Amino acid sequence: MIKMKRKHNHSSWTIIILGIIAFSVLGSCAPSVDYEYIDEIKAYRAEMNQKYADSATSPLTIEGLAHFHELAFFNIDEKYCVEAQFVFNPDPEPFEMETTTTRRPIYVKYGEAYFTLEGEKYVLEIYQSEKAKKMTEFKEHLFLPFKDLTNGNASYGGGRFLDLKIPAGETIIIDFNKAYNPYCAYNHRYSCPVPPEVNHLAIDIPAGVKAYADH
Repeated sequence: MIKMKRKHNHSSWTIIILGIIAFSVLGSCAPSVDYEYIDEIKAYRAEMNQKYADSATSPLTIEGLAHFHELAFFNIDEKYCVEAQFVFNPDPEPFEMETTTTRRPIYVKYGEAYFTLEGEKYVLEIYQSEKAKKMTEFKEHLFLPFKDLTNGNASYGGGRFLDLKIPAGETIIIDFNKAYNPYCAYNHRYSCPVPPEVNHLAIDIPAGVKAYADH
């Protein structure tokens, strides 16, 4: 009876182990979820909401601030965080960027980002502010204004922005989940850059901040 019991236990453990192995193999076929990345975006959004709720840092009007709860965001989607090939522009020419007012800040095209999304290839120009690069806290800052097919519907009609840093190598991360609206989307007293036509994407980018509804 003792031998039979041991044999029975051995068979049971064999079944359990095989079950674990089978589960692991099947589980490896499922798409992985980067929970650390999701937590990062959630923290980024919480920081934005805190900034917009604070009268000292918010771009909202007095009326908008009075009933502000939180910004509206698209669902977090990792496929809209892309690694792009970065091509540095060795001979940048300063130019005046169009804005929503008569203001014309000076920028240079710092480089181009080449990436693939939904099986299609795209390129976006990345800019650097001539004024900002002279400031210690912004000297590594790059600016990416863009438009996509969600503009005027699910997202702000004037396009959205991304803040980037000068890359150390030949690639750069473009995370559309961090795309935000220009301040003009919330308050007309601001003067905001208008995304150049070359940065108009013929694709929906349902990521980042949605259009602002002040009520």
